[in-house]
Amino acid sequence: MKNSEKQQNSKRGSVLITVLLCLLCVPVNLLGAFVCTKYRLPLYLDTVGTIVSAVYSGSLPGMVVGLITSILRGIQEPSQLYFATLNMCCALVAAFFAKKGIFRNSFQPVLIVPVLAVITGCIGAVMSWFLNSGNFGGLAEPYARGIYERLGGYPFLSQLGAEILVDLADKFIVIILAVILIRMIPGFMKNRLQWQNVTRLSQEEKSRLAAENAAGKIKCRKMSLKAKVLLIITAVTLMIAATATGISFILFRDSTIDEHVKLAETMTNVAAKSIDPAKVYNFSIHGEDAEGYLETEQKLYAIKDCSSEVQFLYVYRIVRDGYQVVFDLDTEEALGDNAGEILPFDDGVKPYLTELFSGKDIPPMITVDSDGWLLTVYTPLRDSKGICRCYVGVDISMNLLSKFGYTFLAKLISAFTGFFLLALGIGAKMVDESVVRPIDNIATCADAFAYNSSDAREESVERLKALNIRSGDEVERLYNALVTTTEESMRYVSDIQTQTEKISQMQNGLILVLADIVESRDKCTGDHVRKTAAYVKIIVEEMKRLGYYKDQLTDEFIHNVINSAPLHDIGKISVPDSILNKPGKLTDEEFTAMKSHTNEGAKVLEETIEMVPESGYLNEAKNLAAYHHEKWNGKGYPYGLAGEQIPLSARIMAVADVFDALVSSRSYKKPFSFEMAMNIIRDDAGIHFDPLVASAFLSAQDQVKEVMAEFDKINNPNGEEIDTDGSTDQKR
Repeated sequence: MKNSEKQQNSKRGSVLITVLLCLLCVPVNLLGAFVCTKYRLPLYLDTVGTIVSAVYSGSLPGMVVGLITSILRGIQEPSQLYFATLNMCCALVAAFFAKKGIFRNSFQPVLIVPVLAVITGCIGAVMSWFLNSGNFGGLAEPYARGIYERLGGYPFLSQLGAEILVDLADKFIVIILAVILIRMIPGFMKNRLQWQNVTRLSQEEKSRLAAENAAGKIKCRKMSLKAKVLLIITAVTLMIAATATGISFILFRDSTIDEHVKLAETMTNVAAKSIDPAKVYNFSIHGEDAEGYLETEQKLYAIKDCSSEVQFLYVYRIVRDGYQVVFDLDTEEALGDNAGEILPFDDGVKPYLTELFSGKDIPPMITVDSDGWLLTVYTPLRDSKGICRCYVGVDISMNLLSKFGYTFLAKLISAFTGFFLLALGIGAKMVDESVVRPIDNIATCADAFAYNSSDAREESVERLKALNIRSGDEVERLYNALVTTTEESMRYVSDIQTQTEKISQMQNGLILVLADIVESRDKCTGDHVRKTAAYVKIIVEEMKRLGYYKDQLTDEFIHNVINSAPLHDIGKISVPDSILNKPGKLTDEEFTAMKSHTNEGAKVLEETIEMVPESGYLNEAKNLAAYHHEKWNGKGYPYGLAGEQIPLSARIMAVADVFDALVSSRSYKKPFSFEMAMNIIRDDAGIHFDPLVASAFLSAQDQVKEVMAEFDKINNPNGEEIDTDGSTDQKR
């Protein structure tokens, strides 16, 4: 008991002496900085006390001394607060080398001068560069300019070289002074420092404790996770500074962007008032020859010159093929386009084409292209009737925002980094072993968990079990619960996947059976539903490979379209056999009845969807049944939809359906050749078919031929002559 009290008192004494040493070291730092400032010495000398406290008390007290020094210096000179990181880095380096025993000798400490100079010089150069918006700055500024004027090259490298040279001289003197002060510390203080180290037990004490523990005489209460988290929160409270930095930067950026938007809107509104809406069309056709064109252009130049941040000012009419130039002002970097020229739509404006064609307002756009980082604002110019005649556009360079933003961010980061390092130093060791590493290992195994096969799942579970975490707290409980839950979950997953596969097989089988029932009534179609399904699969896979319609071609969409393709002609169940199997040309009334299979198919599938509302493949089946006879140019049936108004799945089926009708034998026609059918698909791209869908189909000709070969004996068993003057199947 007495020994325990003695050790406790000794530890308290060590803490008090360490605090006293830190309190003495802070004035030492301030004194060195004061001397340099008063006598205008090209040195800092503000880390002497930091190194002394780090050598004898460890990195954490040294970091505290460095941070307090920077805070106190920042009261008089705010920029010094941003350099707290440098002072704290000196503490880390000094503490590291002190553990290596380098400060036990009077001359060895000089060896760390280059290390300190390089570390602090590099950090100081980066911070000075950003804090001065990409220009020379700091104590090393005159030397950096001198190096740059003599050697040239990159300005930042000159700043870097000057910082390292200044730090070499500074840290050499700092280390000499620190060694002198270390030698002056009284012996009783030296013996009672280093309180942060764990007390070493003798071998006799270890044996005794082990024996008592085995006999159950010592009950060790393990620290709870709650207590550990409280310690972590206490240790890293200052990390809130990082959040404050991010929020501050976002607010700064958003505020600056808002100011730029207001500037751009003001410029476009003023420019719009300078243009007569009634003359816009004449300006776009005749340009400078039009009456009033040059006068209006001069007004626009005057408006543009009001702000140096305006990079481009232009006036465009929105036509079908793109922008038609009305005015496009020249800049120092490039000449503007001539009036009347048609320019393609920019990528950034494409999402707003509907609004542009309607003459509506569109929101400001921020884009990055060959012209740099630009803020673009469009303002519609309307006549007295409210009709939009053109758009006035302004591009404002955001490069200054980037430059000021980085400077602002550098100041915030510099100010908060010192606090972050201190919090990190307090909590890192405690958190790493007790919480971070176990949880990180669990998270790593969870992230790498594989579900794609039973073997992969079993391997993932074994990897998780192999961690064998035994922390004795809530982390271990969490781990054990996770292992148990994971094992149970994997068993359920295996069962569910087995059942899902069975259901999927049954679903696909039922679809084909249903399609066969309909197909068996139409003696002309042969294996039409199977072949079209195969062509659909080829098309969607090729479109995905080519990168078409990336947002729509998800794995789920592809799965649903392929599996529902056989149902596209399900509506034919309502068409009379006499019409469905008529060998000759249909009358108008009969053709109308034939066309009704699209609406009838949609009705059948709608009724099915009501019973199975969560089935994605039925929704696509409905789209296929209802719209696969619509045409890209809007001349199809039953609704006359055009372009992307037609569901993508139906546009895909349209190509597969027509191609199979062309190359298949019918009672009223012979099959077209493969080449002729492909030419028809190619010629009708953009007319009957979606150009991208047709392109994908044409680029996959080899796969298409393979499908044709598989069904060739059924579709054309006798190898009949190809009728090359036929037309597309009127029944379809």
